[in-house]
Amino acid sequence: MIEIRNITKRYDEVLSLDRVSTTIGGGSIFGLVGSNGAGKSTLLRIMAGVFKPDEGDVYYDGKKVWENPAVKQEIFYISDEEYAIPGTNPDDMMHFYRALYRSFDEAYYARLCEMFRIERKRALSTFSKGMKRQVDIVLALSCRPKVLLCDETFDGLDPVMRQFVKKLICEEVAERGLTPIIASHNLRELEDLCDHIGLIHRGGILFESDIDEMKSGVRKVQMVLEGENDITTLAPLHLIRYRKTGSIVSFIARDDDFTVEEKIKSLAPTFYEILPLTLEEIFISEMEEKGYDFTEILEQK
Repeated sequence: MIEIRNITKRYDEVLSLDRVSTTIGGGSIFGLVGSNGAGKSTLLRIMAGVFKPDEGDVYYDGKKVWENPAVKQEIFYISDEEYAIPGTNPDDMMHFYRALYRSFDEAYYARLCEMFRIERKRALSTFSKGMKRQVDIVLALSCRPKVLLCDETFDGLDPVMRQFVKKLICEEVAERGLTPIIASHNLRELEDLCDHIGLIHRGGILFESDIDEMKSGVRKVQMVLEGENDITTLAPLHLIRYRKTGSIVSFIARDDDFTVEEKIKSLAPTFYEILPLTLEEIFISEMEEKGYDFTEILEQK
């Protein structure tokens, strides 16, 4: 389990993180979403023990991460900026990480290199951005960490490779209890991968929740409603969003299937359907209830 307690970090006059606190359970996939400059990378680097917070601490299984080599053995951080020692190839970097991580699995590394079709003796300076990212992922998983911190890790990967990497991460979670924490500005990228997700904005976590709980409590409906019937008059339907254009009605409600369907049927619509919500739609509805414009938050740079 990872505990983030009242983390504050400044860069001169810029407040990057402001008293951030959260708890991340082991063996689950946590998504951290936010606009560019929201503080995602800074938070991941503090969690990895790369940066020291100005205030607060990060704990892994009750032990501080900062200046704790034993704890850092369990954590691997994939930066959003690819980096390798100049003049090295993938095997050189493998030897480097094998010296740092006692749990490094060389056989697994060789198997992943074959699966990714990585040329192990080729200079990394000749690799494309996507190929360098693949090497980063192979080295990270081969270190067999218990916590994997990913900063925009899927950037530069083609769609097929993205799905393959997601599959590998899910297998590691299922088989070893790996805890991935994945930062991204793209909610749709995280939708089919994460168990729990948090929104970071202006240095603070505005909202976090279990994805299944979020999806189970919200319903989206579209229907054709003739005449003067108006669903907004039907208490106790908890409407979050409502729109009517002619006879076409669409709304999002915080209610169970039975309640929503009973109310719809009482209006005798010509047609109706209850639709699944995307993670983005759920987040928008959650943030609107809390008084935030979610779309503007993610559009800020």
